[in-house]
Amino acid sequence: MGGCNPLTSNTLTSCKPEPVCKDAVYTFADNSRILSNATYFSGNASEYDWVLDKGNIFNTNTTGGELALTLTQANGGSRISSTHYVHYGTITARLKTGHWAGVVTAFITMSDIRDEIDWEFPGTNTLEGQSNYFWQGYIPTKGNNGGTHKIPTDAFANYHDYTIDWKPKSLTFAIDGQVVRTINQADTVDASGVSRFPNTPSRVQLSLWPAGIESSAPGTVEWSGGMINWQDPEYLKNGHFYTLIDKVTIKCADPKPPGLNITAYRYGANATSQTPLISFTNETTLLNGTPMRFGGESLRLHGAIAVLAGLLFTLVL
Repeated sequence: MGGCNPLTSNTLTSCKPEPVCKDAVYTFADNSRILSNATYFSGNASEYDWVLDKGNIFNTNTTGGELALTLTQANGGSRISSTHYVHYGTITARLKTGHWAGVVTAFITMSDIRDEIDWEFPGTNTLEGQSNYFWQGYIPTKGNNGGTHKIPTDAFANYHDYTIDWKPKSLTFAIDGQVVRTINQADTVDASGVSRFPNTPSRVQLSLWPAGIESSAPGTVEWSGGMINWQDPEYLKNGHFYTLIDKVTIKCADPKPPGLNITAYRYGANATSQTPLISFTNETTLLNGTPMRFGGESLRLHGAIAVLAGLLFTLVL
């Protein structure tokens, strides 16, 4: 789940379907809805709202309410990813960024074929945020898709709402409800007629990552504000750098609303990199499902049932 690219797999159905978008306001009174090890995720998006891909997280006080993502020299940064995908919609993250050179706070959407929409915050300038977008990981040969935007007050000391409003024909970035940038899909069509505009179901991701390290390209280090100072007094006191997440709000805006029995998105027949067709499906998203067909309908016999049956068989023997 999350990262299996159907366009580079054996068939489009080699990857599991992607859990369909769900309207929600995610708060972090505790970590019970975050799976602490993403490798254990079964595909059941009703069981967990987020998975921890890497790193370490914690709540900032005993009553909860703020989720801290940490960066240490050992963990290489932290990232959480939503279990549900979004295929157009309005996503807002209320957060406080880091404020250390080389340390980058990120709030992005990422699809399995590398469509990407970014809010990123290099730590040395807490009065600016940067927006960006990519189509299937394509890097422009001339210029870039990025933009820089003023933040009303210090982003480390104060919470702000950062919004991605993603529609089939436009992409809008906002800070505290004020629009700071709009990209029109029509303006992304290249000379060959290909629209290099994000258009595939994506997970929401929040992260704190180390750009100012020896393995980074010189341009990346410069962009992030320089090399990370692992002797920084705050780092030595706390044992980590951090960013704080207050809440994440998702309002789905699928071009066609899913029906009641829809569970997931599936890359459709004849999909290519230029036309990544997306369809709804009622197939299970569970990784341990086994397909069975009755009366022309696709059903799944879950692995848990098979395991129980095996245990009973062993007991009988």
